[in-house]
Amino acid sequence: MRTFLTLLAFTLVPLPWASADAAPADHRSGPLKDLNGDFSFTPPATRGEWEARAAVVRRQVQVSQGLFPMPSKTPLKAVIHGRRELDGYAVEKVFFEAMPGFYVTGSLYRPLNLSGPLPAVLCPHGHWPDGRFMRADDAEVARQMASGGERDEPAARSPLQARCVQLARMGCVVFHYDMIGYADSIQFSQGLAHLFKAQRPDMNAPEAWGFFSAAAEGRLQSIMGLQTWSGIRALDFITSLPEVDPARIGVTGASGGATQTFLLAALDTRPAVIFPAVMVSTAMQGGCTCENASLLRIGTGNVELAALFAPRPAGYTAADDWTKAFSTKGFPQLQQIYQLTGAPEKVSLLNRTEFPHNYNLPSRLAMYQWMERHLKTPRPAPTVEAPFTLLSQADLTVWDEAHPAPAASDPAFEKRLLKEWQADADRQIAARPEWIDEALPVLLGRTWDEVARGPFDWKLDDTRTRKGAVQRMTGTLTHGKPAEQVRCVFLYPDEWSGKVTLWLPEDSAAAETSAGVQAALAARTAVAIPQLFTETEAAPGQVRRVAKDRDFLGYTAGYNTPLPARRAHDVLALLAWMRQHDPKPSSFDVHAESALVPETALALTQVPDGTVEVAQLAATPFRFGGLRDVFDRNLLPGAVKYGDLPALLKRIRARQVKVE
Repeated sequence: MRTFLTLLAFTLVPLPWASADAAPADHRSGPLKDLNGDFSFTPPATRGEWEARAAVVRRQVQVSQGLFPMPSKTPLKAVIHGRRELDGYAVEKVFFEAMPGFYVTGSLYRPLNLSGPLPAVLCPHGHWPDGRFMRADDAEVARQMASGGERDEPAARSPLQARCVQLARMGCVVFHYDMIGYADSIQFSQGLAHLFKAQRPDMNAPEAWGFFSAAAEGRLQSIMGLQTWSGIRALDFITSLPEVDPARIGVTGASGGATQTFLLAALDTRPAVIFPAVMVSTAMQGGCTCENASLLRIGTGNVELAALFAPRPAGYTAADDWTKAFSTKGFPQLQQIYQLTGAPEKVSLLNRTEFPHNYNLPSRLAMYQWMERHLKTPRPAPTVEAPFTLLSQADLTVWDEAHPAPAASDPAFEKRLLKEWQADADRQIAARPEWIDEALPVLLGRTWDEVARGPFDWKLDDTRTRKGAVQRMTGTLTHGKPAEQVRCVFLYPDEWSGKVTLWLPEDSAAAETSAGVQAALAARTAVAIPQLFTETEAAPGQVRRVAKDRDFLGYTAGYNTPLPARRAHDVLALLAWMRQHDPKPSSFDVHAESALVPETALALTQVPDGTVEVAQLAATPFRFGGLRDVFDRNLLPGAVKYGDLPALLKRIRARQVKVE
């Protein structure tokens, strides 16, 4: 039998970059991606390929939002009060509990003189000043009127109220609900939810933690996730109203409200039509902390996330902002997805780049027509908006003497809410531990099948040595697209048994002469000693981070694979590559010293059953849950939620691996 060394040296196809000065760089060492990167989207070639891809991306969204499994749906305990009848519609005040003790607040608009079943529209508002209470000043009103963006003063002062009023006049039940920290949503401040800057040491304890902390990241608990969950519960609320037809639900918002729109539509099957305005593009993905979460946009972006709604009807708008190139970059790819899914007529774009960022009258008129067409509204869409009564903050606020507001910005409540969120997930995962297997590929950013597809390119160094009956060579394995690289030393006994041990040491140079490696060689086992990916640290023990991220990990880990997962990629790549050789090694063992156990364990959860016979993993006190620095190089978002290191070891054993 030819030795494995001979196979490596002589049977691989010569590489086009074989010269030393032409080797491709590891993309992981390049600049970090941030929310202003290039998020171009290339649709798959077939509907089947898209459906498979869509399922993967949808799971990524669920996991990143902290909504896998979905939190238990506790009673809403909805309160509707303060009814006021106006010209063709009524406005009421609403609050309900999305989670126990956490309130979603908003205004409910209902058409007058119509009986159900009626269509309904959710209206998340986005980052307009004061949100639902928005009231533009005279200068802004004048600008809007002069530009042609608005025709009437009330609509210019509050385009948010304008769309709710007109949709109600068209015969829709409309729920206009607050983003966290806006208007009546006071339990978490706007400064925390949307303007978070610096870590809060008092909100990062093992048994009591708050948003943005290492503890929260370990559990994938974010403001964005809570806001997405609020939208799901808003759907629960509006579909519970007796006059609402649950098959005719629309969602529309602009800017940050559009982010909420397409994320909600990606996760919940109840919306029948959406209209996200001035948000979706291949450029800026959403600048607020409420629009970012760790793991969300790794390998994907807003165009693909919006495409998850296909083939249901979706209308978009573009303006003179980051969406100005959407008509040529992003929207054509959305059209391809709708063509693939058999609904080319169900996607549209209003391209009005003469206007700045907006949800102005031309955009609203397009939205009304879209809703009329696809929701079959009882009354037609207007060609102009009729005047309406602009309501004040005092008219709209849900809190009064009979309905007192909850405590504002209460740290004790924040800690309690996040702890109960995790406790609910713990109960569900304990009942269905297979959910861990579904979540781990998202944390890792790879599946075994993806890694095994390669491509793989092995380049030998020029220098090869021999010590006694052992041959030594070094080289670089380039794997995947975009290219990732791992250097590796291979030690081969002349009388190779067919067995290979992947040896993962803290010090690769010292490992070659260690007793363990020498014993393996004496037993005629080949040994591979890789140098797993590392990166220049921003500070001792920390990962690199994108600029100006305000101590929020989501701005970095929302777009870049976390370091433990990147190192696990190398482990998987080496195993997959060696496994594909002919003749194949007869068996694999893996040995990891203490410092490399977390990434090794993460990788081994993905290998096919029987690939690795024995995993010798050194005892370690390490737990992901013990990390307190949100930028710790070992932090893996979600690892604590899905059982920490003990759960990884349990999943490895379930793959017929003997763990020692």
